[in-house]
Amino acid sequence: QVQLVESGGGLVLPGGSLTLSCAASGFTSGRYAMSWYRQAPGKERELVARITAALQITTGGHPNYADSVKGRFTISRDNAKNTVYLQMNSLKPDDTAVYYCARGWSYPDYWGQGTQVTVSS
Repeated sequence: QVQLVESGGGLVLPGGSLTLSCAASGFTSGRYAMSWYRQAPGKERELVARITAALQITTGGHPNYADSVKGRFTISRDNAKNTVYLQMNSLKPDDTAVYYCARGWSYPDYWGQGTQVTVSS
């Protein structure tokens, strides 16, 4: 049974940092592209970052980012732990959203339940 469980969300001050984790089970996450999406209140879900399958690239996968988070967010994976991470720095109030982990590159087939990130003073 495929499961994705996000953790690490919370309340943070503007300019602060958070690291989200996505623990995968029921499949080998390194064999798949993995993505992070977010959905803010009243807005559509949007892609934040994604990373190719580790086996396609020699060093863990090639990342891709939304323009709004480039230079601030970093996606990475630890295949030994079957976990994908999203390091978020220089957070802004506009980053407030529920963040979802998903399996896949363009059309994810499995989603986690989401973790809330709130950036506020």
